[in-house]
Amino acid sequence: AATIGRGAMSNPLKDMEKPDVIFCIGTNMTECHPVAATRLKKAIANGAKMIVADPRAIGLTDMADIHLPLRVGSDAALLLGMAHVIQREGLVDEGFITERTAEAEAFLEHVKEFTPEWASTITGLDPAMIEEAAMLYGQADRGAIYYTLGITEHICGVDNVQSLCNIALMTGNIG
Repeated sequence: AATIGRGAMSNPLKDMEKPDVIFCIGTNMTECHPVAATRLKKAIANGAKMIVADPRAIGLTDMADIHLPLRVGSDAALLLGMAHVIQREGLVDEGFITERTAEAEAFLEHVKEFTPEWASTITGLDPAMIEEAAMLYGQADRGAIYYTLGITEHICGVDNVQSLCNIALMTGNIG
């Protein structure tokens, strides 16, 4: 993954205007990374949809199609709930995971128990919102994930990043 400041993304900076679905989590890009945010604004102007997972109403939420105001520290639960929906709805890129990942079958079996209803008890989100975000990201032709310190500087920061990698890998949305 390319880096942006002390954050990261699933795609290089030069490709920020290309995704059809943008998933921002734990980032206040309009305030902390305004140049990168300008590229996101161009993608949205070109028709991209955006999901923002953040407890606060920030600049990005004004541009979002879906705002997920989850409880602080519940990012991994949200991502597991989204992974469950992506797997359940057959949105997994089988060719990608077969060619480029290890132990995918065990992971896909594991996420079956983490329903949006389960995730909602931890995140405080309506399960329908989790479903909607998962479907939007999972159906993307060119999905991109952007995150910064808001997701990494938790005691569970490594789990958060690994969970983001899992949904990017299961959908083949890398690069």
